[in-house]
Amino acid sequence: MDNYVKILDYAKSSNGYITNKEAENLGVNSTFLSNLVNDKKIERVGNGIYKLPNYPIDDFYILSKSSNRMCFSHATALYLHNMSDRIPLVYDITVPYNYNGNLLNNKNVTLRYVKDDIFPIGMIDIKTINGLTVKCYDLERTICDIIRDKNHMDKEIYSKALKEYAKNKNKDILKLVKYAKKLNVEDQVIELMEVLL
Repeated sequence: MDNYVKILDYAKSSNGYITNKEAENLGVNSTFLSNLVNDKKIERVGNGIYKLPNYPIDDFYILSKSSNRMCFSHATALYLHNMSDRIPLVYDITVPYNYNGNLLNNKNVTLRYVKDDIFPIGMIDIKTINGLTVKCYDLERTICDIIRDKNHMDKEIYSKALKEYAKNKNKDILKLVKYAKKLNVEDQVIELMEVLL
């Protein structure tokens, strides 16, 4: 199979996307990606990220590929969990304190910094609307985060999310309290859940 076919087949099987790293893993040199861009067979949509022309732009996926030390959080995580219908214009992303990647210069991103030991708590893979996998905090971690940062949250999104969570059949209160302890919001979380449940 020639390298061009390898790239295009891989992109088709990955909902239209391929990265430099994925091409490398296929044993394909990045020159072949550049040639396909010149031939308009693929488009460069980010640093080392390419997509087939007839597939939609997925900003969640493109942002997620810009660093492996990032996770969608807060209002953006609520959107990915279908707990908010407001499409993010600015993406909430949590990173460790020592993060110094290229998201720092992105004006469409609000970075939230946490300690290294807190960063991975509740991190999961979730699918975007286009079926691409990105890192996002689970519902319980997201609820703790919005309670902790409620002064910086949109009030409508905040109260709707808490009500939705209270009604959610898949909520895990034990996990919520466990996370709340680690994130130092145990009292606020318990108080709010007593009101809502």
